[in-house]
Amino acid sequence: MKDMGLDAYRFSISWPRLLPYGKLRKGVNKKGLAYYHNLIDELLSNGIKPFVTLFHWDLPQALEDEYGGFRSPLIVEDFRDYANLCFREFGNKVKHWITLNEPWTYSYVGYGTGEFAPGRCSEWQHLNCTGGDSATEPYLVSHHQLLAHAAAVHLYRTNYQASQKGIIGITLVSHWFVPRAEVRHHRNAALRALDFMLGWFMDPLTNGEYPPTMRSLVRERLPSFSMEQSKMVNGSFDFLGLNYYTAYYAAYDPSLKSAQPSYITDSIVRQTVERDGILIGPKGLTSFTVVLLQAASDWLHVYPRGIQDLLIYIKRKYNDPLIFITENGVDELNNETLSVKDSLSDTMRVQYHHDHLAFLHLAIKEGVNVKGYFPWSLLDNFEWSSGYTVRFGFNYIDYKDGLKRYPKLSAQWFRNFLQRTY
Repeated sequence: MKDMGLDAYRFSISWPRLLPYGKLRKGVNKKGLAYYHNLIDELLSNGIKPFVTLFHWDLPQALEDEYGGFRSPLIVEDFRDYANLCFREFGNKVKHWITLNEPWTYSYVGYGTGEFAPGRCSEWQHLNCTGGDSATEPYLVSHHQLLAHAAAVHLYRTNYQASQKGIIGITLVSHWFVPRAEVRHHRNAALRALDFMLGWFMDPLTNGEYPPTMRSLVRERLPSFSMEQSKMVNGSFDFLGLNYYTAYYAAYDPSLKSAQPSYITDSIVRQTVERDGILIGPKGLTSFTVVLLQAASDWLHVYPRGIQDLLIYIKRKYNDPLIFITENGVDELNNETLSVKDSLSDTMRVQYHHDHLAFLHLAIKEGVNVKGYFPWSLLDNFEWSSGYTVRFGFNYIDYKDGLKRYPKLSAQWFRNFLQRTY
């Protein structure tokens, strides 16, 4: 990191690593505390600011077994206690806290499609889930995530912020959505898609209530905030972490009105990556020399302009928040037939970050309050359900030779970019 010229590092603390049984009163793993103290101290000694995420989807199994994890309101108190431990132990050294990473992903993929842990979804989807209800559980889990987030923020602001002088926020993910055609019902579909992904969390965080579109379409399946909860959630962030990777076309699809109730269909929007035989991409963006890049992950279609459009949308709709881009990146396949040397020439990643940073710069020129950019990711790593089949890293990890690390072309490019910038 130091060699690349980075001045900040975002990492996640593992809840079960500190509290193996999930609850503060059931014991703290002292070795886990020592690990994170050593990591934070080493970062600071090298002039690198830690940005710490408290929950990146690794729920202690004991809490899942006891009461269903985030399906239960009991999670709020246990998350607050876990956050309290982290603030107390590390808060004098950590000045940037992120409560949750991508609550949308945790709810949608964990409880809507069942692809991620805990693998729950409706039986009628025939997706080999472990139980669940895609019509209710994603909404319930998100509701409890928001309440847990707000409880941790309230605790930090009440007991720690004045003395530790840090700031606290949340990281959300959103695609950008382009209307399938420039007609009103498709434009409205694009806005609904944003509401069901970004507004699901940003509306409560900025006005204490879910978006009107969601309340109208989901109705009684969407939980509601009490007056006290609404007040606590409203304004419960000092900054917004934003993860952006890709964009989709959004089309109004009235046939979804008769579909089985599910978060996946409730928005009455069909998301596609193709329009008139053309994949979504940077075609026609004449400000820069860009080419359509092919990501390894089938959900990642490269659309650099989307980061600018999304940032301006957030600025205008959600009261111009302080923003850090907490993830932005692209992957290639883990091609084991290539030599390490041949795997280091990741020109597509250089192009991806060049183009996104260019559009980020345009957004800043338009007044968007962005103060940081964290590419995903520093190293090749275990990418959730994709495992080690794809690589997002600036630095190559040789899985066959003791996990040796080699900087890719993109690592050298990013170092040079930072040197020119600063």
